[in-house]
Amino acid sequence: MISTVVWGTGNVGRAAIRAVEAHPALTLTAVLVHNPDKTGRDAGELGGLDRPLGVAATDGIEAVLAARPDAVVYAASGDIRPDDALADITRAIRAGAVVVSPALYPLYDHRNAPPEFRDPVLAAIAEGGGSLFASGVDPGWGNDVLPLLISGLGSTVDVIRCQEIFDYSTYDQPDSVRLLIGMGQPMDFEPMMLMPSVPTMVWGGQIRLMARALGVELDEIRETSERRALDATVTTRTMGVFEAGTQGAIRFEVQGVVEGEPRIVIEHVTRIHPSCAPDWPAPPDGAGAHRVVIEGRPRIEVTVEATDEGENRSAGGNATAVGRLVGAIDWLMEAEPGIYDALDVPLRPAVGKLGRKPS
Repeated sequence: MISTVVWGTGNVGRAAIRAVEAHPALTLTAVLVHNPDKTGRDAGELGGLDRPLGVAATDGIEAVLAARPDAVVYAASGDIRPDDALADITRAIRAGAVVVSPALYPLYDHRNAPPEFRDPVLAAIAEGGGSLFASGVDPGWGNDVLPLLISGLGSTVDVIRCQEIFDYSTYDQPDSVRLLIGMGQPMDFEPMMLMPSVPTMVWGGQIRLMARALGVELDEIRETSERRALDATVTTRTMGVFEAGTQGAIRFEVQGVVEGEPRIVIEHVTRIHPSCAPDWPAPPDGAGAHRVVIEGRPRIEVTVEATDEGENRSAGGNATAVGRLVGAIDWLMEAEPGIYDALDVPLRPAVGKLGRKPS
């Protein structure tokens, strides 16, 4: 069994505990937390399971890594603390662990990652012999392995469009929703996520991965964006009140341009309430979905809806990202130490999981 640590027990970490417990080749040996209120609590409780797992959460990073775990699922956020996340990840790699994580978007396409991200990871690998695979859902499988798989069903392909269409009132991350994305902020507030070059920093790697897999050269990567204000004040179940006149929806594209035309497009349509920007694309049921559209012959459209934690669509997305990462651990254990991307790591069937009841 592969000894595995889950580091962080927020939206992603909860799903990671469940995924590790369910994986037939992994055994959960430790859970690392930062919140002192979680210290000592059982992993089963923190993971939303209906039974204890016999693993108490701890904040003792040094002791956990000194035990030389085989793998670490780094589930703490890197959105507003990238330096801390990079330090944590390289610390685990230096301890010899295979690390999988959705944090640090630049490392999704590590070949083109800035040196300040890539070089510390390479140094940690050389020192400790661990590995890293960074991926998620969007960016992640929703705009790398899924669209590439679907593109292979077409006779001709004109445009590949990947869409995330979500009601973010279900996304229980106030800092990300209100500050990074700007929901509920005045319309003269510039959200960090829409600042020039930031969408390319986050999603440009996915464009480059798809272009590499498709064997095409990119002329450039372009960005477009649009914002809409709320017509009326709305109250959401998990995220509180958003006032009329403040930002209620954003829409942006990151476009991979091939021979002068946008051919590989990642589009986000994000609302805090369905009443905002009703003329923009919407998911089938209003809650949220990931969609791939292959414009060509034939035209192919695939919509993926995932739910978890009480039919929550954002939790479902987190769980699919975790499933991809945790499912890669045993493959990474057999591979040479290094940094891997989504084109290196196969998306594998649920071997040993079908109908399995975790112990």
